[in-house]
Amino acid sequence: MNFLKSQSKPNNTADEGLLLEYKQTGNLASLAALYENYMHLVYGVCLKYLHDEELSKDAVMQIFEELITKAAKHDIKQFKPWLYVLSRNFCLMQIRSGKKLQTESLPDFMEFADDAHLNYEREEDITALERCKEKLPAAQKVSIQLFYMDEKCYKEIVDDTGYSMNEVKSYIQNGKRNLKICLEKNRER
Repeated sequence: MNFLKSQSKPNNTADEGLLLEYKQTGNLASLAALYENYMHLVYGVCLKYLHDEELSKDAVMQIFEELITKAAKHDIKQFKPWLYVLSRNFCLMQIRSGKKLQTESLPDFMEFADDAHLNYEREEDITALERCKEKLPAAQKVSIQLFYMDEKCYKEIVDDTGYSMNEVKSYIQNGKRNLKICLEKNRER
């Protein structure tokens, strides 16, 4: 397996087809074909967080194993960003559990998307957003998570949470406002 470059350009329509085929049939070959398109990107994310080539290669394989169960369970609207979050969270869990033994300094850049460079500032913004999200009241946090991260509509959130439609709209609006205030305070520091 070549972790450093993809053999073909990913295509959103093809991604959706392969993902749908996997969900309907459980055919691992479909999921493997889909994952292979992004394996080099997953490796880059792992290398960025784990700072070790061998640990990163192992992580790429472990993420695929997680993908087998999680792809079947989750409603994935856009595979590439969803896979990025899955990869990042996997690496963060590895770091937290102390499985990362050695570190080497790497450049402050790592490419994940063909046209987007994830830079240090953006990572800080994402971390700040996650910290601010944790400070939200439970109902706002759940509503924000379901609406923006899980890409669910108001009706689905109402069904999932038991909140009324007006409550969901209010929680999302207030949650957005509270996140904006929290992020602005972080930037002023």
